[in-house]
Amino acid sequence: MNTIMSSRLKNLVLITIASAVLWGCGAGDKTVSLTANQEQQVASRIAPAGHVSMAGQVAAVVSGAVASARTGGDIYAVNCIACHSSGVAGAPVMGDVAAWSARLEQGLETVYTNAINGIRGMPMRGTCMDCSDDEVKAAVDHILDGSK
Repeated sequence: MNTIMSSRLKNLVLITIASAVLWGCGAGDKTVSLTANQEQQVASRIAPAGHVSMAGQVAAVVSGAVASARTGGDIYAVNCIACHSSGVAGAPVMGDVAAWSARLEQGLETVYTNAINGIRGMPMRGTCMDCSDDEVKAAVDHILDGSK
């Protein structure tokens, strides 16, 4: 009987120690630093989608600060770099002149259209669903400038 109690006590102590160790693994100061562009994107994602007004309530118009336009380099760094720096799913790599030359033979407008509408493994707008057509074109121009 003593050996059973001793065995259970050992198991209880081991479980307590393991729990304490695992609990401590999640603790600590985990500071994440974001770029200004990433902070702006997070703020826009968590912003309220709308406001509720009660009958008879006067709605005040609040003018927000105009967001600065994103450059082609900004869009590339957030949305394009994952595929166009490594060639994922056959994506032409930035800097690969031969791969981009073959695509440019179809014309620059075709390259823009493919970037906006998607082609083969590339999704529409290269995953930048909030990018305007002009911003997608700017990202394409940025990639092409790096491939000359």
